Amino acid sequence: MTTRPVGRIRQRGAFVALRRPAGRASAGPVRVSWVPPQPADPFPLVGYAIGRRCGNAVQRNRLRRRLRAAVGQCQVPAGSYLVIAEPASAGLGFDDLASTVGSAMSTAAARGTR
Repeated sequence: MTTRPVGRIRQRGAFVALRRPAGRASAGPVRVSWVPPQPADPFPLVGYAIGRRCGNAVQRNRLRRRLRAAVGQCQVPAGSYLVIAEPASAGLGFDDLASTVGSAMSTAAARGTR
């Protein structure tokens, strides 16, 4: 499967907008918030929130890299996403993590467009 371009959220305004998301969803140990895309955003923008309960810095960075790879395989609509990982997500295999993240992202975007 090929990866799709996914950007990183860099502007503070995008994180502020995610405080009041248009759509939210959770699947297993992953929660996702979504806001509609700005006109200049041709592809999804994603930010990650991984708390200290997920482990030390090495474990959190490994989980962030795995989440980034999983998001790259998802076919989701444009918009800004905040992916929040619970500690149990570190124990998932990559295929399970990718399907969980994809499901949560798709559901959040669908709920936001109602």
